[in-house]
Parts: sequence; structure tokens; C-alpha cells
Amino acid sequence: MKVKVIPKKNSIIFLATLLVMITSCRKVPVPKPEGYFRIDLPARDYIQFTPREASARNLPLSFEYPSYGKLKFKGNEITGPGWFDIDFPLFKARIYLTYKNVNKNLEDLIEQSYKMDVKNHITKADAIEEKVISEPASKVYGILYDLKGNTATAVQFFVTDSVRHFLRGSLYFRAEPNPDSLAPVIGFFREDILHLIKTLKWEGK
Repeated sequence: MKVKVIPKKNSIIFLATLLVMITSCRKVPVPKPEGYFRIDLPARDYIQFTPREASARNLPLSFEYPSYGKLKFKGNEITGPGWFDIDFPLFKARIYLTYKNVNKNLEDLIEQSYKMDVKNHITKADAIEEKVISEPASKVYGILYDLKGNTATAVQFFVTDSVRHFLRGSLYFRAEPNPDSLAPVIGFFREDILHLIKTLKWEGK
């Protein structure tokens, strides 16, 4: 009985072809896109704030703020009574608010607000969108800024009656900026900010 011997060169080609056939049948692993933890957002509910509250230090304004936020006043004899926050511990978020009396210095207040809340973040922002605020019935006018990209703050605003009152606010997170993972929370609190502005009323003449 004769045994057929395959030449060495042919055997190498045969093995190479077989290897290609085997590997071609396997699925090529595709990396999964980066995922983020699901964030459960609370049902919207609001509390009425009035300047008659003892902790408010007689701030001349009223508004509605989220019931899932904690209103904190920081004003003192040095800073004045107009420094207060709405804190959201579960989301490591905070809306910083500052009230100022207008005394022929409206342009300066607007310029200061822009420099502190917007200009300082321009270098890191991919884009800045402006929304004009106009509520003639309550004499509330201003601008809301949406900052896109890896910025420390995503939403800024200022409003005024252009005569006596000025309020500015900014949304910050105590976490590394990541617009993709924070997008749902940013959108959620942005609506709360708009609600605060829409329910804002200046007190006094």
C-alpha cells in the first residue's frame, strides 16, 4: 500500500487556508458603547417661597422652587441678604442665586453677571445658546444661557425689572463635567429654573 506524501510547501498552504476558514467563521468582537447609570428623577412638585419667612432676611421677591430641593440662605452683614442656594444633595447639584438692588447700576450688574457666569466658561464651552426672558405681567426680563460641552456650569440666567430688582442664578454640579451622562439631569433642572423664573414676583413698589 502506497502512502501519498504531501509536499511540505503544499501542506503549509493547506494549513494556512484551513486557519483562514476557521477564523472567518468567528464573530469579530465589537466593543460596547460606554454606558451610564440610570438616574431616577423625582416627580415635579413645587413649594411657594415668600419673603415673610424668617430665614429669608426680608428678600423682596417670591417664587416657587422644587420640593426635592433645600433652600439655604447664606447672606450676612458683609455679603448682604441676597445670597441663597437651592441644594439637591441626591444629584450633587446646586442652583446658586444672588439678589441685588438696582441703584442706577443695572448695566454694571449685567456685565458682572456675564463675566462671572458666562465669560469664565467660554474657553471650555462648545457653544452658548441664549434664551430671551420676557414676562411683562410680572415685569421679569433677562437672558438664560445654555452652555454646551465640558463646562462646570450648564445653565446661567439673570432677570430684572430694570428699575429696582436684579436676580442671577447658575446651575452647578459637584462632579466632573460630562455632558453625556449629565444631560438628563441638566434638562430636568433647567425646567425647574424656568419654572422659578415664570413664578417670580418682585415685592414692594
